Amino acid sequence: MDNQKKLDDMMPREIVEALDEYIIGQDQAKKLIAVAIRNRVRRKRLSDEMKSEVTPKNIIMIGPTGVGKTEIARRIARLANAPFIKVEATKYTEVGYVGRDVESMVRDLMGASVSLVREEMFKANEALVEDRIEEKLLDLIIPAIDEQKKESDVQVIDVRNNMRTLLRSGALDDKEVEMAVAQSMKVSGVGVFGSPAQDGIELGNIFQDLNNMFSSQGKSKKRKVTVKRAREILREEELDKLVDNDKVVDEAKIRCEEMGIIFIDEIDKIASKGSTNNADVSREGVQRDILPIVEGTKVSTKWGVIDTTNILFIAAGAFSISKPSDLIPELQGRFPLRVELNDLKSEDFYRILVEPNNAIVKQYKALLETEGVELEFTDDALHHVADIAEKANTSADNIGARRLHTVMEKLLEDLSFSAEDKKDQKVVIDASYVDKALGDIVENQDLTRYIL
Repeated sequence: MDNQKKLDDMMPREIVEALDEYIIGQDQAKKLIAVAIRNRVRRKRLSDEMKSEVTPKNIIMIGPTGVGKTEIARRIARLANAPFIKVEATKYTEVGYVGRDVESMVRDLMGASVSLVREEMFKANEALVEDRIEEKLLDLIIPAIDEQKKESDVQVIDVRNNMRTLLRSGALDDKEVEMAVAQSMKVSGVGVFGSPAQDGIELGNIFQDLNNMFSSQGKSKKRKVTVKRAREILREEELDKLVDNDKVVDEAKIRCEEMGIIFIDEIDKIASKGSTNNADVSREGVQRDILPIVEGTKVSTKWGVIDTTNILFIAAGAFSISKPSDLIPELQGRFPLRVELNDLKSEDFYRILVEPNNAIVKQYKALLETEGVELEFTDDALHHVADIAEKANTSADNIGARRLHTVMEKLLEDLSFSAEDKKDQKVVIDASYVDKALGDIVENQDLTRYIL
């Protein structure tokens, strides 16, 4: 699989294969997401007349915590060259209540789109500025050499070349240099007008802070920073000179409106069940505020007005107490595709331990390897851990794959604590080791509920 391949260049089967590298099972959910993502690309190829008729088919993913809903979204975000944000439905409040308004998710998406496009343009121009950055860093490290000596004096050239070698190797990263750094536009004590943080702040003080902010623009001051930090500052400055901000915003707006994806987690937490207490009224209000965003509306941002009609919305929730039918009918209708994710079984836990690129076993091996400890797990030990995780989820609350972290932490607690005593040794984790570490806890149901 080509890791550099962009999401909108991938066919549905390739998207599923890419997700398979990190997520075990949930084939139906991955298939549905892959088709929805690919349909975005297909829509772009339609005639203008047909394109206006085709809108994204929004998705609701249903399943308990820890079965892969958020992980699917997170991995799609990593694959995507499309703007993507994940938000929590519970963070928003109905208009008139204190809290975030739902339109802020669109502003966040546009912000993510600007960052994405800006980063792409940075990478496209990065090769052009690396040499320039290197020369400026050498000037900071060897500040006393004038321009003529740089080009003519053999000894000076040798010194610079030696320093260049050290600089490229990273040996000078922690060395401190003095450089002029532009003062940031930061307003002390002032947030957004009208926010609760402004209560008690006098208007005169706000304007004073604003005056201070604008008077400091364009100014710079000398600061001591490490070479590593100086490289980052210089890279930003040089790339800013090459990147056209107007082009960034124009491209970001197109990407946001045509290819943007908003993942709304915990959607079940704002589903009301017909009661009329204040909390339920507020939750229903949030649903009604989300409705026009999902339907298609125009939202003002600092980069211009964004049309949400073609943004893809993926909602997710456990729906352990409420049901999708508890959402208001209008909102249900805007999420026509639904997929239920399955509970994880012992075999799924075993595969999660060993198969993904970021498998938990690989993580623990790498962590202890930093202490000089070689960790090896036998197959029967991993099956035993998987069985324990399934039993713990059955006897206590079902927290899905997150249970494996709890079990593995408890299993390796003593070894992690005293790793320095096992330096340059090989430690084998077999079934008897698992029994010794977790046997008493597994047998005692009360302890299982409390510890695992």
